[in-house]
Amino acid sequence: MAWWHNAECTHEDPELFFPVGVAGPAARRQETLAKEVCRRCPVIQECLDYALESGMTHGVWGGTGEEERRALRRRAQRQRRQSRGGGREQERSTSHAASR
Repeated sequence: MAWWHNAECTHEDPELFFPVGVAGPAARRQETLAKEVCRRCPVIQECLDYALESGMTHGVWGGTGEEERRALRRRAQRQRRQSRGGGREQERSTSHAASR
């Protein structure tokens, strides 16, 4: 995690990135402020990758909130399933054609 040393959030109060709740105007405002810090961060992608790979479920990471990362994980899972399923279909049709 060498990228961490270049992260903008290290110059901020860590509590900014971990709102007490995820609903309500105060939580949304806090998340917005945290994301503003992320937008000017040179390692925003590394941070997001880390959060997704390590399963960070709380707080703002890589410019994303908890719900956004859940959606990204679901999308990635769907794409993995589709690519595996597509591979099987092609495998079946290839082996069927080869048996003719």
